[in-house]
Amino acid sequence: MKIKKYTKLKSNKYNVEIDDLNIKLYDDVIIKFELLRKDEIDETLFKEIIEYNDRLEAYYKALKYISKKLRTEKEMVKYLEKDYSRSVVRETIDKLRKDGYLNEEIYLKSYLLDQVNLNISGPNKIKKDLIKLGIDEEEVVSKISEISDDIWINKLEKIVNKRIKSNKSYGNNKLKEKLLYDLSNLGYYKWMIEEVINKSEFSSNDNLIEKEYSKVYNKLSKKYTGYELETKIISKLMAKGFYYDDIKRFMENKKSF
Repeated sequence: MKIKKYTKLKSNKYNVEIDDLNIKLYDDVIIKFELLRKDEIDETLFKEIIEYNDRLEAYYKALKYISKKLRTEKEMVKYLEKDYSRSVVRETIDKLRKDGYLNEEIYLKSYLLDQVNLNISGPNKIKKDLIKLGIDEEEVVSKISEISDDIWINKLEKIVNKRIKSNKSYGNNKLKEKLLYDLSNLGYYKWMIEEVINKSEFSSNDNLIEKEYSKVYNKLSKKYTGYELETKIISKLMAKGFYYDDIKRFMENKKSF
């Protein structure tokens, strides 16, 4: 196989024209195999050059992938196996681990720090996400258990207070149900959520009842009147999470004007 031409590219690469093929090789490969001293190579050497170049490329690609954020071994394998053989991926993983770029303990500490300080996820969701990423379950459970319950409670208080302030549609009863459901999906334990909800101050629903009453009344009054209309309105408002006593009080006050 005849080496015809070298063309310098970016990122320490050369385009090498070998017979009718154009191969992009790293300069490390050219130096290792002393290709500048050669005019021709046989197929055995060509195969060895390509394999070595693939290993270099996989390693450099992995380093670039890690430079954006820390990765688990499982993530790295999934990323590399799209382009490289199993043996190249395995060798790359071993080298990354040896060079200190794949470290489960460091990854776990960094991930937990980010999740606790920058994310709203709770302990159960974080645990499940880490296990999906390939981190040992026993190690995950151990590290999460080291985090004080007060930290999770404090995060919950901020979320709940924000949701209470931004609520514009739900009665307190419905809002509490939604908070329990939503926060459970975020990975917080039921006892934590109930503790925070029970000690939180929920604002008066009077303005919301008036707003929702008007919407429901305008819709239902086209079909119903009198007692039937009143019953339908109460039912609709209760479905939105307003308490029966609050609805009746509002409607009685409205009648007195």
